[in-house]
Order: sequence, then structure tokens, then C-alpha cells
Amino acid sequence: MLILSRKTNEKIVIGDSITISIIEVRGDQVKIGVDAPRSVKVFRQEVFEAIQNENKAAVVAVPESLDGLSGLGDLIKNRN
Repeated sequence: MLILSRKTNEKIVIGDSITISIIEVRGDQVKIGVDAPRSVKVFRQEVFEAIQNENKAAVVAVPESLDGLSGLGDLIKNRN
């Protein structure tokens, strides 16, 4: 991990297209701005982890929800 010290209004550049700006430092809270292309997804860590957990839960739930579809092929054949 790279650790950098920055003051208010100073920036960090990542690659060619991402800039992190220090907006404000107040006590133990730091406000940052992220300038990145729309194609780059930027999340707070807790939101990213929640999305990951929801995706994992959805993958596990899919096979259970498909159990009811096992006779669907026969039903379609019988209608024709």
C-alpha cells in the first residue's frame, strides 16, 4: 500500500484518468473528490462489499428458484 500525505486542495493522480482531490480535513474526517471516467466504478468500501454480498446471495438463490421450471419444457411441448 502506498501512503501519501496531502493537504487541503492538493491532489493525487492515478493513471491517466483518475484524480483524487482533498476537499476538506476536519478532525478525523477527510472529504475527498474523485474525478474519474464514467466507465470507472467508484464505491465506498462498505457499499462495494454490500454489492458483492448481494451478488453472491443471488448466485446461490438462482438454482433454487429454477427448480420450479423443471417441467416447463414438457408444458411447452404439450401446448404445441
